[in-house]
Amino acid sequence: MNEEIKNTYGNKVRVRVCGICIKNNDLLLVKHSGLNEEEALWIPPGGGVEPGETAEVALKREFMEETGLEVDVREFLFINEFLKPPLHAMELFFRVDILDGRLIQGIDPELNTRNQIIKKVEFVPFPKLAVMGNEILHNTLHSVESQESLLNMRGYFKFCQ
Repeated sequence: MNEEIKNTYGNKVRVRVCGICIKNNDLLLVKHSGLNEEEALWIPPGGGVEPGETAEVALKREFMEETGLEVDVREFLFINEFLKPPLHAMELFFRVDILDGRLIQGIDPELNTRNQIIKKVEFVPFPKLAVMGNEILHNTLHSVESQESLLNMRGYFKFCQ
């Protein structure tokens, strides 16, 4: 994990929102670098909720920043607690639908231009997702086999290290 990520996001509990966006049976994922010891970590788009901002507004903003897509926030699906010191996040997952925009590789405005961690944004087919290694996938995606299995996830999940 790089030092800027530790300094920006570490040693506090962060509320994050994440969007499950499916198009043509493919899941939209963002490839991040610097979050783990592996070369990459694939995560659904999302990010931190700012003070005074609702989860819905935050998720729409994060989608635009990371993917260039305007989305409609549909339903709450599940919560994931991520704890890998110094990082600690409560992640709220929502189903989203695309309203407008063109898919781009966006940025993380909390990080400077030299240390951007978003390396790729793409729709990943569920069969490909099923054979990707768990070390490069967000923990909530480890046992996902299909669109239905992901959209039917409910409750509390956790990843602690």
